[in-house]
Amino acid sequence: MKMVLTQATNPDEYIGCLRGWQHSYAQALRGVVRDAAPELEERLKWGHIVYFADGPVLLIRAEPTRVLFGFWEGQRLRHIEPRLRPGGKYQMATLELKQDTPFHKETAVRLATEASKLSRIAG
Repeated sequence: MKMVLTQATNPDEYIGCLRGWQHSYAQALRGVVRDAAPELEERLKWGHIVYFADGPVLLIRAEPTRVLFGFWEGQRLRHIEPRLRPGGKYQMATLELKQDTPFHKETAVRLATEASKLSRIAG
């Protein structure tokens, strides 16, 4: 699927370009990550929001029919959220969120916190 292409040059603009439920989901996820893992550096990279420690840790990516909450070490987080789907390089796994996808803030907090811890362990 294609991502939502924007003229955004930073994460604030990226969120501002989104509409409806995608805006709400992306904004909520961003708030969770910033609160749960404030040590991560937030950037607009590869056309979406990516959080970094020594390398990329997690992402928030809007697409026309979904929002992805992805983790570079996500396969190691499936005990927290079994709906994380493996794919891509490394231990990447992503959670696909659609307008009617049930998802709890507590789960997002645990995922962001654990992803940040794994990034520190992996170095």
